Amino acid sequence: MWSPASTVWTERVAAAASPALVGQPESFTRTPVVFAVPETMAKALGWPDADIGIADFERLCQDPSGWGSVGKPLWGSFKISKTNPNTSTTGLSMILMQTYEAAGKADGLTVSDVDAAGEFSRVFEECVIHYGDTTGKVLTRLYDDTQNGAGGSGYVSAVAVEETSLLNYNQGNPDSHTVQPGEKLTPPKEKLVAVYPAGGSMWSDNPITVLGAPWVTDAQREAAGAFAAFLQTAPAQRILPDFGFRPLDSSAPLGELFTAAYGVDPAGPAVTLPSPGVDVVSAAIDQWTQIRKPSSVLELIDISGSMDEGIGDGRSRLDGAIEGAQSTLGHFRSSDEIGVWAFTTGVESSAGRNIVVLRDVSPLASDREKVDSSLDELRYARRDGTPLYDAVALAYDEMTARAEPGRINAIVLLSDGQDTDSAISLDSLVARLSKFSREGGDDSPVRIFPIAYGEGADTGALRRIAEATGGQWFDASDAAKIDLVFASVINNF
Repeated sequence: MWSPASTVWTERVAAAASPALVGQPESFTRTPVVFAVPETMAKALGWPDADIGIADFERLCQDPSGWGSVGKPLWGSFKISKTNPNTSTTGLSMILMQTYEAAGKADGLTVSDVDAAGEFSRVFEECVIHYGDTTGKVLTRLYDDTQNGAGGSGYVSAVAVEETSLLNYNQGNPDSHTVQPGEKLTPPKEKLVAVYPAGGSMWSDNPITVLGAPWVTDAQREAAGAFAAFLQTAPAQRILPDFGFRPLDSSAPLGELFTAAYGVDPAGPAVTLPSPGVDVVSAAIDQWTQIRKPSSVLELIDISGSMDEGIGDGRSRLDGAIEGAQSTLGHFRSSDEIGVWAFTTGVESSAGRNIVVLRDVSPLASDREKVDSSLDELRYARRDGTPLYDAVALAYDEMTARAEPGRINAIVLLSDGQDTDSAISLDSLVARLSKFSREGGDDSPVRIFPIAYGEGADTGALRRIAEATGGQWFDASDAAKIDLVFASVINNF
C-alpha cells in the first residue's frame, strides 16, 4: 500500500510512470496547509480578527524594517521556514498557494499563472531562513528554544505546516512522533496559532492505494483493499481527530483538539484551493528551482584516521562521505556558492592549521566535475587526529566574513568522532558562535548543519554547535545511510 500526504504525488507518479502502478487512490482524511505563528507575533499582525494573506507576509519580507513595519523593531527581520517542494507535500502546497495569491485566483491555475508569479514568489523566498526536508526538525528547534527561555522569535516568524503538525506541537510533540503509552508530553511555553491565508489554503488529502505492482500477491491485495475500505467507515473516521486529522465524514465530531486552546479554528480555512493539473505542478517546481533563495555553503569534512573504518557495504566511512557529497552536487545551481574544506592534524593551508582547502567558497558555475574530482582526492589525504572545534571556528570565521544578506549562508559539517586535538574548548566555541549569532547576524546569519557520522560521533557536541547558530544536526549513526542523510541536509539549501 502507499499513502502519501497528497494526491499530488499519486498523480505525478501516474503521469511519469503508469496509472496502473498507482492503482486507485482514495482519500480517507485531510488537513489544511497553514502558517504556524507564535501567538504573540500573530497578535502583532492583527490575529485573530484580521484577514492575513500571503501577500501580507510578502510585504513584510520586502520591507527592510521587517517587524519594525508593524511596530516591533526589536524582533528584527521577518523569517519564514518552508520545506523543499521536491520532497515535502507542505513545501509543494505552499509554492502553489503563492502562485494562487499572485494570480488573484481561487481555482483554474494555469502554467501561465506560474510564469507570471515568478517575481512575487522570488521576493517571498527571500524571507526563507533555510529549506528543510521535514517541518518536524524546524518545529523541534523552535520548541527547544521556547522551552529554554530563548523565545524563538530570533529563529523564525512563521512556519508553513500542515494543521495536524501545529496541533501536535501545541500538545508538546513538535516532531509528530508516535506517542507511546505512558509518555508524558510537555506543551510549549508559547503555543503556535494557525494563520489560514485569506486567499485560501490547499489541503493534504491523504490518499491510500493498493499498488498495482507485479510483486503484490492476491492475498496482499485483498487484505490491503479491506484495510482501505475500513478507513472509510464511521469507527475509523471517529479516530482521526484524536491524531489531529480532519475526517472526511462530516458527521464525525472534531473533538477537543480543534479549538482555539490548541491554536486552530475548526471553521478555517475560509477558501479551499484545488490541486491544479500535473503540468502546473511541474511548472511550479521547475520555477522554484530557479527562484529559490540562493545559497553559499561550505562543506567541512572530517578526514581523521577513524574515517578509514568500514561501514559494512564495502565502503569506508570516507568513501561514504565523498560519495554522499558528490551525489548532491546536482542540487546546486551554477549561481550557488560551494566550498569544500577537510580537516585533520598535521596539515596546513591558506585557511590555517589543520585545514585542507579543496575548493574556496565561490560560484559553482560549470565546475561540478572539478568539485567531484577534488572530493575524490580526499581518498589519498593523510589522516591523523580530529581537531573538530578548531576547524569549526576557522570555517565559521571564514563564512561570517563573507556572508551576504539574501543568501542561505551555511556550513555542512561531517564528523565521525570526538574532538582530540583542538586548542579551543567546546564551551568556548559555543560561546563564540552564540555571540556572533546574536550580534548583527540577523540579516546574514551563518548556520551550521552537522552530520553525526557513525556510532562514535559526539552527538551532544554537534547538537550544541548546531543550536548555537540556529542550524540543525542530522543523525547518520547508521553510516551506510550517509548518502540519504547527506541528501536530507542539502535539501535545506
